[in-house]
Amino acid sequence: MKDKFYELSIKTSEFYDEILELVFSFGTTCLEELDNEIILRDEDDLSQIEWGVNEYAKRLSAALKKPNDIQTKLEIKENKDWINEYKKAVKPILLDKIYIRPSWENELKGVTNIIIDPALAFGSGHHESTGSCLLFLQKYAKNADEALDVGCGSGILSIALAKLGCDVEACDTDEQAIESSKSNAMLNGVNFSKIWVGSIANLDKKYDIVVANIIADVIFMLANDLKRALKDGAYLILSGILTKYEERIKETFKQLDLIEKKELGDWVSFVFKNKRK
Repeated sequence: MKDKFYELSIKTSEFYDEILELVFSFGTTCLEELDNEIILRDEDDLSQIEWGVNEYAKRLSAALKKPNDIQTKLEIKENKDWINEYKKAVKPILLDKIYIRPSWENELKGVTNIIIDPALAFGSGHHESTGSCLLFLQKYAKNADEALDVGCGSGILSIALAKLGCDVEACDTDEQAIESSKSNAMLNGVNFSKIWVGSIANLDKKYDIVVANIIADVIFMLANDLKRALKDGAYLILSGILTKYEERIKETFKQLDLIEKKELGDWVSFVFKNKRK
């Protein structure tokens, strides 16, 4: 553990959702959401992220003709084992019959336990988008389904699919996320059939269920690849989407049947079904 760590405070009311989505796209490991404030903490220098946030806010202000109220503050602080401090705030969460808990919490009997420790890649079940996915997977994933997790992050959804009896493949463009997924799979006693660094472009396999808990801009870029990855009658679960993109998502995937949607806070998740030919 290093002696110092960086803490970046980002305050905005005008562009909170947009900045939050941007920060998630950076793959930030420790993030705290407050009223009109986002706090990032890392042992690596966050000055480039601070610069990127400020530049993005300037462009948003010009494009949307809104005042730029962004305020950032980057501090270097004594490292008092901030990961352990963060652990104190991480509580287990029960999502139907899946119990997400850190390794230092006791197992809950009678349900499926998934162990995810903080300070790894994004995805602990506490965020609305991840929670919605876990609820959907329990409803639509079946034993022996061939499943694909696009943008697997911490591996939480891949692990859930494996524990639900699916044959799981997973990918992420971030190498750290892949390593986190592998570590978490081992921690949970499950295996993935295949996991790789990269995306799903030119993928020639089709699946019974595909889940993508990633930001909307990436979903739009991968839309054709996601649709091509579906077997006849397969389910596509999309999450990580701000509510402002709802209509655009529906239009982009209108060739599929919209089965269900779930809105939590500023986030919306969808279940689509590929039509049988």
